[in-house]
Amino acid sequence: MDYSVLAQVYSKLESTPKRLEKTEIISKLLKKTPNDLLEKVIYLLQGTVFPKWDERKIGMSSQSILKTINSSTGATIHAIEKEWATKGDLGTVVESIIKNKKQTTLFSKKLTVTKVFENLMKLSELEGKGTVSKKIQLVTELITSATPLEAKYIARTVIEDLRIGVQDGVLRDAVTWTYFPRIKGINSNQEKAKLVSSMAELKKLNLSNYEALEASSEELAREIYNYFISQIEESYNLTNDFSEVALAAKHNKLHTLKMHVGKPVNPMLAIKAESIEQALEAVGSPLQAEHKLDGFRLQIHKKGKEVKLFTRRLENVTKQFQEIIPIITSHVNADDFILDSELVGVDSKTDMYLSFQNISQRIKRKHHIEKTAEHIKVEINAFDIIYKDGKVLIDLTQEERRKILEKIVKEEKHKIVLTKKLITSDPKEIEEFYKKSLAKGNEGIMLKSLQSKYVPGRRVGGWLKHKPVKETLDLVITGAEWGEGKRAKFLSSFTLSCIDNGKFLEVGKVGTGFKEKDDELSFAELTKILRPKIISEKGKEVKLKPYLVLEINYEELQKSPTYNSGFALRFPRAIRVRLDKSIKNIETLKRIKYYHSQQKK
Repeated sequence: MDYSVLAQVYSKLESTPKRLEKTEIISKLLKKTPNDLLEKVIYLLQGTVFPKWDERKIGMSSQSILKTINSSTGATIHAIEKEWATKGDLGTVVESIIKNKKQTTLFSKKLTVTKVFENLMKLSELEGKGTVSKKIQLVTELITSATPLEAKYIARTVIEDLRIGVQDGVLRDAVTWTYFPRIKGINSNQEKAKLVSSMAELKKLNLSNYEALEASSEELAREIYNYFISQIEESYNLTNDFSEVALAAKHNKLHTLKMHVGKPVNPMLAIKAESIEQALEAVGSPLQAEHKLDGFRLQIHKKGKEVKLFTRRLENVTKQFQEIIPIITSHVNADDFILDSELVGVDSKTDMYLSFQNISQRIKRKHHIEKTAEHIKVEINAFDIIYKDGKVLIDLTQEERRKILEKIVKEEKHKIVLTKKLITSDPKEIEEFYKKSLAKGNEGIMLKSLQSKYVPGRRVGGWLKHKPVKETLDLVITGAEWGEGKRAKFLSSFTLSCIDNGKFLEVGKVGTGFKEKDDELSFAELTKILRPKIISEKGKEVKLKPYLVLEINYEELQKSPTYNSGFALRFPRAIRVRLDKSIKNIETLKRIKYYHSQQKK
């Protein structure tokens, strides 16, 4: 398959914001993709050459791409940077430069999907002296043979910023549309379709014999469609690899896909409970309450002597937390397993848990790992087990899985423990348990049905979380960054500040909660208001005169040296523009300190 075919698909995907159109475009591509290229095409549609849990990365910076564009087109670095500042996208920059070239390379070869994929794979394998030069050479080889459109998407793939709007949900639907029969009235208008009158009848059919189905009712049509979608989603949540799922679906072998130690599973998620009474009603009585810790989710995989550690986002952090591997091998009595846990910073002197901020820096750290580990101690708090010695445990109940966990984990304080639990039907007992959890520095409590199964990747009613309600904050915008791609002409990533004795102090940046257009909270409208308030610009960064106030929701306030207020917002989200508030009415540093002190009480 020529790479130009994929580049044209990228272009179509980028040109439409409509999810159904994107799904149809990808489905048509997958139908004509041969078996030996299916894996490569699906990875490239995601802008990578690896599953997202794989620790290998393509590993080229924007600066390296600047040098690559210079090498492959002859354009000067200065000219490339100037155009980059205008367009906000290196892919569009290289496309434009190649279009304007008077001569093309005489010896260029037609690019194939395999050639592009293999060169990108090699980027991750290079190390040692001369690595940067070798990487530039590999990408230059591709760009010198590329058409302007191909070069655009090669550059974007190399910096892992494809910008075609293909999220997991779109890819899931596209795989479903490709390898399951279409449903008349939902994703098909075919006249010739097999009539189905019940789910029981559907499950007796050999689906590979039919291109389209017609349900006897609109309700049944939706039920069948959701059934097909759920099969792909459940398979993906076990493997986290759409290429593996697509190949299995194509050959009617989804039932053969299994959980494997070493491949992260999408973790089960919890729904927010507004009250303890609501939780009791939702999950049943008695329930299991557990401390909700302020660390980060850690999925622990062990197979024989090999241990791998993954975050909630499926990042491999085994290297960053090497010191806990001997603890895992010596304190968990099983040969192979997958544990679900929370890794928490702990102060061994005060016996108090530390906030997430204290260990978050360790997740991204690549150097001086051992030295950092000495200063920031962590404790494993195991709360679930989903695989043990060849057996998948997700269909067991919460109660049964906890009993298995308690049998195999040898607890040792400040090394590995089980989460504190309480099984009760009494709201007063749960309330007391909740207060004790907060007093220890935790976020709140988890409330779990004793009969719930472990459902990977889903927020289901079996798990609820109960935490204190945070007040929103009114903060002023004091900085921003010019966006990229379609947002190149708009300000984004807004710096937020509180006030202290007339001085504005930064408490974080917000980039979520905004609308695309036709709203006071849109990037276009905010840019219109803020452009006259620009004090200075440096590259993409902009300093602004304090003027516009935003109401901000957030997960937590943390102490942080990053901002001059000494605090940082965790997961901030813009709610609305406060045109009714002047900068005199924004949060003071004193109030920020108060909110921080109260959030754990």
